[in-house]
Amino acid sequence: MNSDIAEGKWKQMTGSIKEKWGKLTDDDLQQVDGRIDKFCGKMQEHYGMSREQAEQEFNRMR
Repeated sequence: MNSDIAEGKWKQMTGSIKEKWGKLTDDDLQQVDGRIDKFCGKMQEHYGMSREQAEQEFNRMR
């Protein structure tokens, strides 16, 4: 996914992200702001996922 597209859709996706991954806070989502690298870091931090797993989750949200 193109990073510009991801950033544009990010605000639309935050509600469903919070439902699916409740450990991610509003502050986390603001910091991520649609950037896959930051999303992966937060997923690794809160859920212990590998970077590859976090990227797969990010791509599933599109």
